[in-house]
This record gives sequence, C-alpha cells and structure tokens, in this order.
Amino acid sequence: MKSTLLTLFVTLSIIFTSNSQNSALKSSMERGEEIYTDFCVTCHLPNGKGVEKVYPPLANSDYLLKNREASIKAIKFGMQGEITVNGKKYNTVMAPLGLSDDEVADVMNYINNSWGNKNDKMVTEAEVSKVKK
Repeated sequence: MKSTLLTLFVTLSIIFTSNSQNSALKSSMERGEEIYTDFCVTCHLPNGKGVEKVYPPLANSDYLLKNREASIKAIKFGMQGEITVNGKKYNTVMAPLGLSDDEVADVMNYINNSWGNKNDKMVTEAEVSKVKK
C-alpha cells in the first residue's frame, strides 16, 4: 500500500511540475510574441523568415539551437559581425533593443518555439542576467 501511494505521489508530482513548466513557457511565449511584434518583426518579418542576404531567418534556425548564449547576447546588446544561419552568411548590424532581461528571455522563448523551432529548455531571466558583453 505504501509503495502504491508513493508511486502515485511521485507520478502526480512529475505531472504537476511538467504542467507548471509548460504553463510558464506558454506565458513567456505569449509575452515574447508581443515583444517580437514591437521590436523584431520589421527585420525578421511576421513569419520569422527574415530577408535573404540581409536579415537572418529565425524560422527553422540552426543558429538559435547551436548558439543559445550568442542569440541571447544579440538580443540583449545588439550584434555586428558575420554569422552563418542555415548555411548562409549574414553580416548586418543589429542595434541594441533596450530590452530588460525578462523581456529578452520572453522573446527568446517565443522565437525558440515558433516557425518550426522547438526548444523545451526555457530561457530564464536569471540565465539572461548572466550573459555579459
């Protein structure tokens, strides 16, 4: 009986934790979508495909998955210099957007889970705060 209750408790704890994380990610993504619309859509477009040879795509982006910290840094501080996204080179300046750490986390969670991207590892404000110039 104790074993059954323990198993039930552990199972419910896992389900609750998973649902709580999913809910937090979903809320962050909703906030991130608003930030994306306000700050990012002009260059990266509503579909996240960017502008070929000018602004890199965020849709199905290998760069986001392989360069998490660099992606956070670009949103937080801006970016210049050549990068390669999905096998194509881009060398356009991205100005700093003036976003707070929680806003950077939210927009990262949105773009990491939109347009064919999937990343269950949520970007947090604490993670963003550790990224320095």
